[in-house]
This record gives sequence, structure tokens and C-alpha cells, in this order.
Amino acid sequence: MTISTTKKLLGATVAASVIFALAGCGQAPAESGGDAGGDTPDFLPCIVSDMGGFDDKSFNQLSFEGATKAADELGVKLKDVQSNAETEYGPNITNLVDEGCNAIVAVGFALSAATVEAATANEDVDFILVDDAADNDFDGTKDADNIKPLLYDTAQAAFLAGYLSAGYSKTGKVGTFGGMEFPTVTIFMDGFKQGVDHYNEVKGTDVQVVGWDGKTGSFTGGFEANQDAKQVAVNVLDQDVDVIFPVGGPIYQSAQQAIKESGKDVALIGADADLFETDPSTEDVVLTSVLKAMDLSTYEAVLASGKGEFDPETYIGTLENEGVGIADLHNFADKVDAGLQDEVTQLQQDIIDGTVTVNSYLSE
Repeated sequence: MTISTTKKLLGATVAASVIFALAGCGQAPAESGGDAGGDTPDFLPCIVSDMGGFDDKSFNQLSFEGATKAADELGVKLKDVQSNAETEYGPNITNLVDEGCNAIVAVGFALSAATVEAATANEDVDFILVDDAADNDFDGTKDADNIKPLLYDTAQAAFLAGYLSAGYSKTGKVGTFGGMEFPTVTIFMDGFKQGVDHYNEVKGTDVQVVGWDGKTGSFTGGFEANQDAKQVAVNVLDQDVDVIFPVGGPIYQSAQQAIKESGKDVALIGADADLFETDPSTEDVVLTSVLKAMDLSTYEAVLASGKGEFDPETYIGTLENEGVGIADLHNFADKVDAGLQDEVTQLQQDIIDGTVTVNSYLSE
């Protein structure tokens, strides 16, 4: 028996032949997807990435897939622009407004300030902000009425991954590290640790978590797969962990390389997308992935905007509404005890039912 969400992420596998014509700051964004002359020919959906790019095999890619699917269904073209530096976020969004975009998807919390500024100045445009509450003054409310935040309580799904990892570990040590210490990153790490702690409580064991103690931990300082990320991964692996959970888009690639060079039998846990499907190179190392259905929620938000039914209320993905989940075990299905798999399946239902509580800044 394998662990899976009820609903698969939309378009989890991207064709290798897709090549994005990515535009930089000051240039008109490229066009992709859809056929002109559909049901809403005057509707122009647009999307802008953070520095990870639309081929990050993670949240940028999933959001792009969702927006593309919505554009195709509406019979229109999607305009996309990739950001290559933080200084491009504002200008890129401004370019999309100037292009006449009716709905703009901004991918990632790093674009929050630029999105709020543009939304405030362009109240007739629907803005969809992925992975941020658009509350830059921290007063508990979003800063512009025409922004729809898409948030995900990934602590719930990471709780399952933590419990699974604790039961799978042979060394009694599992590890995690993040890109930068932001709530959208540490929410994964919080849930992961809570899942390990729950396993210890249920089983009377003492599996340890390396890289996050619930308050602070190991971070690479960015979201690039570079030497810094690899060194952080090495530091975690050197503490005898046999499961590692990198949180921060492409930084999993650095962990994968560190595992390979270590020669150790270490399992990798993916974040955001099912790495087994988005990156075939991970097939023999990825235990499971903590999923955020950014493709589904982005698709629904863009589609609603195109139909004139845009709802700016905040969306929060949970296990119950299938906005978050845990991926199949794929090649690890035969390596994980069937009883443990059944426990994780039951644990997912217990979280949905409220029998088991997972704490996060979103659950509060």
C-alpha cells in the first residue's frame, strides 16, 4: 500500500520539450499556451516568477502549470515573465500591468511588496499572490482588496512526512534545512518535527531531528542550488541522519548531490511538488514529497477571474481540501513497512478529523 493524496496535482509531469522564452526586466513578457478566440478573448492572464524560474521543478513550475491550464480552458494566451533578480520584481509586474493584464499571478512571498504596490495602484486588476498573505504591515489583514492570497498549511502534510521518516530511519536521526527563515519555509520544518515528536510519543522512541529545533535551525541564505546549499546539506548529513528534508525550491538538488558524494544510504524528501514525477533523477533517492497544490489553486483563481467570478478571499490549502498532501512512496513502497504506511494513512484522517492537532501560523 502506498501513501497518496486523493487528488493528483494537476500536470505534475512537465514535457521535456517545453522551453520557456523568458523575458527580463524592462522587456515585454513572452506568450505561451492557449488559443486566441476562445470564450473570453479579451481576458489576458499573466504570471511572473521569482528568481527560481518556471523550470524550478517546484512552486514556480506548479503555479505556471495551473495558470497555463486555466488560460487554455478559457481559450486565451498566458503572458509570462521570469525574474532573474529581486530588483526585477516591481518592474516586471509593472510591465504586465502595462501590457493590459486582467489577472496577474505573482509567485512567491518575495514578490509580496511589489504585488501590494501594484494592486493598490491598479484596483481594476485581479492579483493572485502565491505563498504570501499580502500583509506587509503585519496588522492581520491583507494590504489591498484586489489581491487573492494563496496559502498552504503544509505543516499538516509535513507532519505525515516527519512521522514516516521517523519510522523509516535506521540511525534514529532525520534532518531538515531551509532556504531562508521565513514562515512559508519554517512551516514545513515545524510540521516535520511535530510528526517526528508524535512518532516518539506513540512508539516510545527517541528519533532526533537535526537542523530544526522548533525555533531555529539550518538555512542556506537563499533558494539557489549552489555550494552554500550543498555545504548546509553536508553539515546535516554528517550528523548521521538517513532521511533529509530540504525546504526551498531547487536547494533539494544540492542535497541530492551531497547524498551522492557521501556514499551513504540517505532518503530525500521533496517539498512542494512530487520530485519523483518532476525530476526523474531523484527516483532512486526520494522517499516521498510534501505537496502544495499550487497548480490547482492557481488554476481555480485564474479561471474564476476569467469568468468574472474572482473571489479575493484568502485561500488556505489543507489536507481536508486537498490543498496539501503527501506523495506516493513510488520506488520506496517496498522499503517501508506496510504497517507504517497504514499508520500514516490513518494519521492523515486523524488530522482531518481533528483527533490529532498540527500547529502552525496558519492553523492559528
